[in-house]
Amino acid sequence: MLFNSAVFLQFFAAFLLLFYLARNSLVARNVLIVLASYLFYGWWDYRFLSLLILSSLLDYGVARALDRCAHPAHRRLWLALSLATSLGLLGFFKYCNFFIDSAAVLLTQLGLHVEPRTLNIVLPVGISFYTFQTMSYTLDVYRRSMPATRDLLSFLAYVAFFPQLVAGPIERASRLLPQFTQTRVITRQRLIDGVWLMIWGMFKKVVVADNLAPLVEMVFDHPAPAGPMVVLGTVAFAFQIYGDFSGYSDIARGLASVLGFDLMVNFNLPYAATSPRDFWRRWHISLSTWLRDYLYIALGGSRCGVWRTRFNLLATMLLGGLWHGAAWNFVLWGLWHGLGLVLTRPAQSRAPAAGRPRWRLLQWAATMLFVLYGWLLFRAGSLAHILDLTSALACWEWPAWGLSYLINLMAFTLPLALAQVWQARARDLMAPARWPASSRALLQGILLLAIVVFWQKEAAPFIYFQF
Repeated sequence: MLFNSAVFLQFFAAFLLLFYLARNSLVARNVLIVLASYLFYGWWDYRFLSLLILSSLLDYGVARALDRCAHPAHRRLWLALSLATSLGLLGFFKYCNFFIDSAAVLLTQLGLHVEPRTLNIVLPVGISFYTFQTMSYTLDVYRRSMPATRDLLSFLAYVAFFPQLVAGPIERASRLLPQFTQTRVITRQRLIDGVWLMIWGMFKKVVVADNLAPLVEMVFDHPAPAGPMVVLGTVAFAFQIYGDFSGYSDIARGLASVLGFDLMVNFNLPYAATSPRDFWRRWHISLSTWLRDYLYIALGGSRCGVWRTRFNLLATMLLGGLWHGAAWNFVLWGLWHGLGLVLTRPAQSRAPAAGRPRWRLLQWAATMLFVLYGWLLFRAGSLAHILDLTSALACWEWPAWGLSYLINLMAFTLPLALAQVWQARARDLMAPARWPASSRALLQGILLLAIVVFWQKEAAPFIYFQF
């Protein structure tokens, strides 16, 4: 079920009514959340509900066992069971065919002819997100950062909570789980914030991202695009993926806020970053902090010397790239960002004063060039396609359709870019929600009108819908 579909609007309206009627019973509300979340998830393919339920029950049971167990060896065995099962399911559904094909290519290069038999595997929606969410809970209990919960119903609601189930944010149990154990108070400000986030997120998805998608395809599906079009197409994709993914996160936060829940901010003006490190503090924050806390620090972080720190950064970003998809361009994208973090890390301490506007502008421009080439790696379909697009940057012939392309690009990116500048200057992502009621209603009315005008009859899936 997609947020930008008519069926979801009907689903959420019915859910809101039932949620309000159950206001006097926390148990009834949690039961409603679990059942509605399973309906929401199973709407795509009910067969994969079993994986979601299995992950939930497994990590609930393992965490209870970890809480009761004091012997270090036994605790490690319980943790290994949880990680092996969770990563095994994720690896099978997401990476099985990728590794089979890659092994076949390698054997062919070595002179051995093989005919690989790949499996007809369908990737379950949101498996990367809810797997990481349940894993973080088990790891936190193992580290004794939090006690295991005995409330199975609340835990099932935490794992399956439909606003963020499919594409995040990847919430920590220590932050979200307690919200299911106490009655949520739906205040006027929560409603104002929630409505604004839903409208703004839908605008970013339906108006910005969905209308940039054809522009991106024109360049990346073109057999021989010229350099200027590769640049413009990459800029279009940068805004498309940002509008699409941050739009989902905003809608998720808005839905949760209307229900009285609080989800973490997943994007914080990433295109205002002045270094690769700053970018990852702003982009997909729930994943970057997850990788930092459960992978980078587990590898040793920056505690084991310069070279080990560099290795840890590269390994973390390589696996972060692979998390995004079973293809070599995602691995290369992760390596690109890993190298960026490694190479710019020493410069962070030697940089001129942060208050110098010219230096900050130079840092910002260099970071954006770095990030944009990374998006070219991310969007390209193969290593050969990456080489073709990179080679095309040397040819600066302006095509006949370039001007109309540029006009369309500006029409759909400028509203978002200007809004981001405004939010940055105000230092408040929720600045519009602080406006007087009349001004806020006017702005939201304009955005709603644009959403209605550009709403597609067949809802376009979110880019991260099946990650």
